[in-house]
Amino acid sequence: MKIFCNQNRTIIMKITGMFLLVVISFCTVNLQWSTLASRTDHLYIGKSLFKLDLSWPKFPEDFTGQVYGVAVDQEAGLVYVAQRGENVPKVLVFDTDGDFLQTWNTTTLEMPHGIFVSNALTDPTIWVTDVGAGPYGHTVKRYSPSGKLLQVLGTPGKPGSGVNPLQFDQPAEVFVHSSGEVYIVDGDGGMNNRLIKLSKDLQVVWIHGEKGEALAQFYIPHSVAVDSYQRVWVADRGNKRIQVFNAVTGDWIGMWGSCFSEDGPYSVRLTSDQKYFVVAQLNTNQITLLKAPPVGVIGQCEVVSVIQLAEDVKPHLVDIDVKTGALYVAQIGAAQAQKFLPYV
Repeated sequence: MKIFCNQNRTIIMKITGMFLLVVISFCTVNLQWSTLASRTDHLYIGKSLFKLDLSWPKFPEDFTGQVYGVAVDQEAGLVYVAQRGENVPKVLVFDTDGDFLQTWNTTTLEMPHGIFVSNALTDPTIWVTDVGAGPYGHTVKRYSPSGKLLQVLGTPGKPGSGVNPLQFDQPAEVFVHSSGEVYIVDGDGGMNNRLIKLSKDLQVVWIHGEKGEALAQFYIPHSVAVDSYQRVWVADRGNKRIQVFNAVTGDWIGMWGSCFSEDGPYSVRLTSDQKYFVVAQLNTNQITLLKAPPVGVIGQCEVVSVIQLAEDVKPHLVDIDVKTGALYVAQIGAAQAQKFLPYV
């Protein structure tokens, strides 16, 4: 008698009825584990800095689309998750304990990509980049915590490279500094390959906007973050490197490339203690932690730890709860977001 088990294995045995029941039970358990592996299976390489929080969210079925972005309001204890799909809410709101709270039933979001919470301490607003091709796409939008549209940057529905008025083509991510200054990477595979800095009143301060492999040029700039030393870190995805700029002047000051030979960086964020950069690599299904350099020194990138996720999880963008240190990861392939807790 033939028993087929675990997709790729065939067991051929002469068995009694009792032993047959044992084999079938084993196969059933093994297949159930394989189904769950896409959510929970992972391993650590190097120093273990985070551990998976299996209790977040409490009900994974609350995710109903492809999850592209995640943002944390550390003051209110809220987590905003951006997802895509037909007839699904584009933003889900959870608390940091894993309880599902609400959705944004807004028609002004087509295809959310990056999401960011600014001014969490006094007047939180949520910024979302929209890469949709319809009448609301190619924009960066600012919303209230309940999903009310407050402001739109760009020309809705019209991709472009203009600066006055400002236009975007598939803007990938936005980062708002505590000063109110805004950094935008534009775009996610469109005509633009730009890093733009806006003042607090949303006027262009400086811009790098050339496609290419040279210094200060980009090929699919995908994520941006600013550290406490006024340095701007850009995940230059297509060129498989991170480029670093002076936040005040816009001058190029460094680059990391040796850590990304297999796959380019998709997301870049600093841990709450500013000791490490957290980088998502979608095609290798990895979350890589790099040692953050001190002021005045960029040097070579140094991998401290790797969280190897299961195949086809596809981590896309990440965010850090700067109050608790928790890491949240948006995963396209697994259609979920996961929470990792820092080791104390």
